[in-house]
Amino acid sequence: MLALLHTSAVHVPVFDALRDAAHPGLELRHHVDAGLLERARGEGPDAVAGAVATLLRRAVADGARAVLCTCSTIGGVAETAGAAVGVGVPVLRVDRPMAAAAVAVGPRVLVLAALESTLAPTAALVEEEARRAGRPVVVRTRLVGGAWQRFEAGDTDGYLRRVTEAADSVTGADVIVLAQASMAPARDATTVRVPVLASPGPGLSAAAAACVGHPDPPVRPGAGDRTAG
Repeated sequence: MLALLHTSAVHVPVFDALRDAAHPGLELRHHVDAGLLERARGEGPDAVAGAVATLLRRAVADGARAVLCTCSTIGGVAETAGAAVGVGVPVLRVDRPMAAAAVAVGPRVLVLAALESTLAPTAALVEEEARRAGRPVVVRTRLVGGAWQRFEAGDTDGYLRRVTEAADSVTGADVIVLAQASMAPARDATTVRVPVLASPGPGLSAAAAACVGHPDPPVRPGAGDRTAG
């Protein structure tokens, strides 16, 4: 079983659909806590490290063989917390495979995000993957103005339209990174002539692979499915 840590419930059907299309038979268990993102935006990602560690322990106690954090703002915190508390299963951030793919495309990487709190963690991740691959990289970031307000208002079409317009206006880049999982549908609408990368598909594939061959952790008696943490 793969546990997913979300900060918005909108990601649940997205990852269920990806699982059905590419990883049939993989059991997903969703943990949603919007408060983590709110606190991380206000106080910084490190402020939620303790809460994230608690959620990771809960996921493992419920039988997770791996945990995937789908929030780019706190993904690094989840990775670090998983190692620090020794949960015993892989803890992955959804955007790491995307960052590695971006570095492989070319040195000029443009990161688009609808949330300012996502820009720095994503840029740092791309630079980390560049160092790991031994490749030069120049990372630029751009906030998609007004997009997040539309997302919060439930205007998904307006949100994605702003993301698409921002991507199509990019120049001087070899590859565009859509920093948040919620931005992924905009990729198919873009007309820009460089690759536009999104995180959900590659991230889920990496997490599914991490589950394979990993022994089942002990299940706490009485543990059940939780869709909110």
